[in-house]
Amino acid sequence: MITIGLTGGIGSGKSTVTKILAELGAPVIDADKVGHAVYQPDGPAYPAMIAAFGEGILAPDRTIDRKKLGPIVFADPGALKRLNGIMHPKMFTRMREMVAGMRAEGERKPIVIEAAVLIEANWQPLFDEIWLVTTSQARVIERVEKKRGLARESIEARIRSQLPDEERRRHATEVIANDGTIEELRAKVAKLWESALALAP
Repeated sequence: MITIGLTGGIGSGKSTVTKILAELGAPVIDADKVGHAVYQPDGPAYPAMIAAFGEGILAPDRTIDRKKLGPIVFADPGALKRLNGIMHPKMFTRMREMVAGMRAEGERKPIVIEAAVLIEANWQPLFDEIWLVTTSQARVIERVEKKRGLARESIEARIRSQLPDEERRRHATEVIANDGTIEELRAKVAKLWESALALAP
Protein backbone atom coordinates (compact mmCIF):
# COMPACT_ATOMS: atom_id res chain seq x y z
CA MET A 1 0.00 0.00 0.00
CA ILE A 2 1.45 3.25 -1.19
CA THR A 3 1.90 6.59 0.54
CA ILE A 4 2.63 9.50 -1.80
CA GLY A 5 4.34 12.71 -0.70
CA LEU A 6 3.31 15.70 -2.80
CA THR A 7 5.65 18.68 -2.68
CA GLY A 8 6.69 21.81 -4.55
CA GLY A 9 7.68 25.41 -4.02
CA ILE A 10 5.54 28.50 -3.50
CA GLY A 11 3.17 29.08 -6.43
CA SER A 12 3.98 25.74 -8.07
CA GLY A 13 0.36 24.64 -7.93
CA LYS A 14 0.70 21.74 -5.48
CA SER A 15 -2.57 22.70 -3.74
CA THR A 16 -4.32 22.54 -7.12
CA VAL A 17 -2.80 19.09 -7.72
CA THR A 18 -4.00 18.01 -4.25
CA LYS A 19 -7.50 19.25 -5.09
CA ILE A 20 -7.49 17.27 -8.36
CA LEU A 21 -6.29 14.14 -6.55
CA ALA A 22 -9.05 14.55 -3.93
CA GLU A 23 -11.62 14.87 -6.74
CA LEU A 24 -10.22 11.63 -8.21
CA GLY A 25 -10.87 9.91 -4.89
CA ALA A 26 -7.47 10.13 -3.21
CA PRO A 27 -7.41 10.20 0.60
CA VAL A 28 -5.46 13.39 1.39
CA ILE A 29 -3.59 14.66 4.46
CA ASP A 30 -2.49 18.31 4.61
CA ALA A 31 0.83 18.60 6.51
CA ASP A 32 0.08 22.27 7.34
CA LYS A 33 -3.06 21.25 9.23
CA VAL A 34 -1.10 18.54 11.05
CA GLY A 35 1.41 21.24 12.03
CA HIS A 36 -1.33 23.45 13.46
CA ALA A 37 -2.72 20.52 15.44
CA VAL A 38 0.59 19.49 17.04
CA TYR A 39 1.18 22.91 18.61
CA GLN A 40 -2.33 23.31 20.06
CA PRO A 41 -2.41 23.30 23.91
CA ASP A 42 -3.22 19.56 23.90
CA GLY A 43 -0.71 18.81 21.13
CA PRO A 44 2.68 17.08 21.51
CA ALA A 45 4.77 20.12 20.48
CA TYR A 46 3.13 22.66 22.81
CA PRO A 47 5.32 22.24 25.95
CA ALA A 48 8.55 22.31 23.90
CA MET A 49 7.39 25.45 22.06
CA ILE A 50 6.78 27.31 25.33
CA ALA A 51 10.12 26.10 26.69
CA ALA A 52 11.95 27.29 23.55
CA PHE A 53 10.23 30.61 22.89
CA GLY A 54 8.64 31.64 26.20
CA GLU A 55 5.12 32.64 27.16
CA GLY A 56 5.40 35.77 25.01
CA ILE A 57 4.22 33.72 22.01
CA LEU A 58 0.87 32.96 23.66
CA ALA A 59 -2.48 34.54 22.92
CA PRO A 60 -4.77 35.40 25.90
CA ASP A 61 -6.49 31.99 25.54
CA ARG A 62 -3.09 30.23 25.95
CA THR A 63 -2.93 29.08 22.33
CA ILE A 64 0.23 29.82 20.36
CA ASP A 65 -0.22 33.06 18.43
CA ARG A 66 1.40 32.69 15.01
CA LYS A 67 1.49 36.49 14.62
CA LYS A 68 3.77 36.67 17.67
CA LEU A 69 5.84 33.60 16.77
CA GLY A 70 6.34 34.56 13.10
CA PRO A 71 8.53 37.66 13.58
CA ILE A 72 10.74 35.77 16.08
CA VAL A 73 11.51 32.80 13.83
CA PHE A 74 11.70 34.62 10.50
CA ALA A 75 14.11 37.25 11.82
CA ASP A 76 16.52 34.70 13.29
CA PRO A 77 17.77 31.59 11.42
CA GLY A 78 18.71 30.00 14.76
CA ALA A 79 15.15 30.43 16.07
CA LEU A 80 13.70 29.00 12.86
CA LYS A 81 16.01 26.00 13.16
CA ARG A 82 14.88 25.55 16.77
CA LEU A 83 11.22 25.72 15.70
CA ASN A 84 11.73 23.17 12.91
CA GLY A 85 13.66 20.93 15.29
CA ILE A 86 10.60 20.81 17.54
CA MET A 87 7.87 20.68 14.89
CA HIS A 88 9.18 18.44 12.11
CA PRO A 89 9.75 15.24 14.16
CA LYS A 90 6.37 15.67 15.93
CA MET A 91 4.63 16.18 12.57
CA PHE A 92 6.38 13.12 11.12
CA THR A 93 5.18 10.96 14.02
CA ARG A 94 1.63 12.32 13.80
CA MET A 95 1.40 11.78 10.01
CA ARG A 96 2.74 8.24 10.37
CA GLU A 97 0.04 7.56 13.01
CA MET A 98 -2.64 9.04 10.73
CA VAL A 99 -1.58 6.83 7.80
CA ALA A 100 -1.50 3.76 10.07
CA GLY A 101 -4.97 4.65 11.39
CA MET A 102 -6.39 5.00 7.89
CA ARG A 103 -4.87 1.65 6.89
CA ALA A 104 -6.26 0.01 10.04
CA GLU A 105 -9.72 1.27 9.06
CA GLY A 106 -9.37 -0.46 5.69
CA GLU A 107 -8.10 2.28 3.34
CA ARG A 108 -6.34 0.54 0.45
CA LYS A 109 -5.89 3.40 -2.00
CA PRO A 110 -2.62 5.37 -2.10
CA ILE A 111 -2.67 8.05 0.63
CA VAL A 112 -1.45 11.48 -0.46
CA ILE A 113 0.27 13.87 1.96
CA GLU A 114 0.71 17.44 0.72
CA ALA A 115 3.87 18.82 2.35
CA ALA A 116 5.78 21.88 1.15
CA VAL A 117 8.80 21.13 3.35
CA LEU A 118 8.82 17.36 2.83
CA ILE A 119 12.48 17.23 1.76
CA GLU A 120 13.78 19.96 4.08
CA ALA A 121 12.12 18.18 7.03
CA ASN A 122 13.63 14.79 6.04
CA TRP A 123 10.21 13.15 5.88
CA GLN A 124 11.18 10.94 2.90
CA PRO A 125 11.04 7.69 4.98
CA LEU A 126 7.28 8.22 5.29
CA PHE A 127 6.73 7.87 1.54
CA ASP A 128 6.93 5.21 -1.15
CA GLU A 129 6.74 7.86 -3.88
CA ILE A 130 7.45 11.59 -3.96
CA TRP A 131 5.64 13.69 -6.56
CA LEU A 132 7.10 17.11 -7.23
CA VAL A 133 5.09 19.94 -8.80
CA THR A 134 7.24 22.44 -10.72
CA THR A 135 6.66 25.59 -12.71
CA SER A 136 8.76 28.40 -14.14
CA GLN A 137 9.77 31.33 -11.94
CA ALA A 138 7.81 33.72 -14.17
CA ARG A 139 4.64 31.68 -13.57
CA VAL A 140 5.31 31.51 -9.83
CA ILE A 141 5.61 35.30 -9.60
CA GLU A 142 2.48 35.80 -11.72
CA ARG A 143 0.43 33.33 -9.62
CA VAL A 144 1.57 34.55 -6.20
CA GLU A 145 1.12 38.23 -7.14
CA LYS A 146 -2.43 37.46 -8.22
CA LYS A 147 -3.32 35.15 -5.33
CA ARG A 148 -1.59 36.79 -2.34
CA GLY A 149 -0.98 40.31 -3.55
CA LEU A 150 2.71 40.20 -2.59
CA ALA A 151 5.28 42.49 -4.18
CA ARG A 152 7.61 40.94 -6.77
CA GLU A 153 10.72 41.49 -4.60
CA SER A 154 9.03 39.73 -1.68
CA ILE A 155 8.10 36.73 -3.87
CA GLU A 156 11.63 36.51 -5.29
CA ALA A 157 13.04 36.56 -1.73
CA ARG A 158 10.73 33.68 -0.78
CA ILE A 159 11.80 31.69 -3.84
CA ARG A 160 15.48 32.23 -2.94
CA SER A 161 14.88 31.08 0.65
CA GLN A 162 13.40 27.78 -0.54
CA LEU A 163 15.10 24.57 -1.55
CA PRO A 164 15.73 24.83 -5.33
CA ASP A 165 13.76 22.54 -7.65
CA GLU A 166 17.06 20.95 -8.83
CA GLU A 167 17.54 19.65 -5.27
CA ARG A 168 13.89 18.57 -4.97
CA ARG A 169 14.15 16.64 -8.26
CA ARG A 170 16.89 14.45 -6.76
CA HIS A 171 14.30 13.06 -4.34
CA ALA A 172 11.30 12.94 -6.67
CA THR A 173 9.80 9.78 -8.15
CA GLU A 174 7.59 11.83 -10.48
CA VAL A 175 7.82 15.44 -11.66
CA ILE A 176 4.57 17.20 -12.59
CA ALA A 177 5.41 20.21 -14.80
CA ASN A 178 2.66 22.77 -14.27
CA ASP A 179 3.29 25.35 -16.99
CA GLY A 180 0.22 24.69 -19.13
CA THR A 181 -3.54 24.89 -18.68
CA ILE A 182 -5.55 23.45 -15.81
CA GLU A 183 -6.92 20.83 -18.24
CA GLU A 184 -3.37 19.72 -19.12
CA LEU A 185 -2.51 19.53 -15.43
CA ARG A 186 -5.65 17.51 -14.69
CA ALA A 187 -4.80 15.03 -17.46
CA LYS A 188 -1.23 14.55 -16.13
CA VAL A 189 -2.42 14.06 -12.57
CA ALA A 190 -5.20 11.64 -13.60
CA LYS A 191 -2.68 9.52 -15.49
CA LEU A 192 -0.29 9.41 -12.52
CA TRP A 193 -3.15 8.55 -10.16
CA GLU A 194 -4.26 5.68 -12.40
CA SER A 195 -0.70 4.30 -12.34
CA ALA A 196 -0.58 4.60 -8.54
CA LEU A 197 -3.98 2.88 -8.18
CA ALA A 198 -2.73 0.02 -10.35
CA LEU A 199 -0.05 -0.66 -7.69
CA ALA A 200 -2.62 -0.76 -4.86
CA PRO A 201 -3.58 -4.24 -3.56
